[in-house]
Amino acid sequence: MRAIWKGAVSFGLVNVPVRLHTATQENDIRFHQVHRADGGRIRQRRICSVDGEEVPYDEIAKGYETADGRMVILTDEDLAELPAVTGREIEVHEFVPEDQIDPIMLGRTYYLEPDAAATKPYALLRQALLDTERMAVVTYALRNKESLAVLRVRGDVILLQQMLWPDEIRVPQFENVGDSAGAGLRPQEVTMAASLVESLAADFEPDKYTDHYREAVEQLIEAKLSGGDALEAPAAQAGPGAGAEVVDLLTALQNSVERARADRGGEPAEAPAEPKGRTRQRKSA
Repeated sequence: MRAIWKGAVSFGLVNVPVRLHTATQENDIRFHQVHRADGGRIRQRRICSVDGEEVPYDEIAKGYETADGRMVILTDEDLAELPAVTGREIEVHEFVPEDQIDPIMLGRTYYLEPDAAATKPYALLRQALLDTERMAVVTYALRNKESLAVLRVRGDVILLQQMLWPDEIRVPQFENVGDSAGAGLRPQEVTMAASLVESLAADFEPDKYTDHYREAVEQLIEAKLSGGDALEAPAAQAGPGAGAEVVDLLTALQNSVERARADRGGEPAEAPAEPKGRTRQRKSA
């Protein structure tokens, strides 16, 4: 498991050097967009909506459109003047009761691994969180972005779980949603609903649930492969715009790698990922 970030948890005078690891992964089936006739990959081009021309990568900037339709263009020079969001510290601001963290605020989860010399302060923080039944509210910088998160314990590992900022939680405003009294519920209906809940009550066992749709797609792909219903992935051919400047950085790097390997008589590199369709449907077993 490769760490994606290195830093330290800082609370009080205690400093715990840690490495950050992604804790989850999505196993959706991902597809390429291809030409039905020959299996050729569909490439994406950056086309200006005003003049219809393909735009070189070095002429692309970030733009913010206002509510009244004006466009504010921010260049790399503009962004370079902003306060840098950097640092290698996970700063603990406070320890709060676990039940005060609304699950709607929680996002992506990471494992925190201690350095070899930091196992004792790591264990100290973990035990303190367990004994007090609290989470640590922290801020940290990752990929030039300041993030809010909590530290909590799962088994023997401390987790860092990203949180949404308070203004990112939308307030529900639905005309047809009201309290129980306003909905006109009868006592008999409430009692029957509670009985239904009790009849289906169980301890949660995640392994009982399977993504049946994903399994069906995998079986379909395997059946086509076994039946010989597959094309050799065709090499991209030079088109009318082959002499134009390459605007996709990842494609440019891929082309450079393939050329270098070809010069050395090696195998071509794997093609870079293009935007893919994603399909997912979950049912309980």
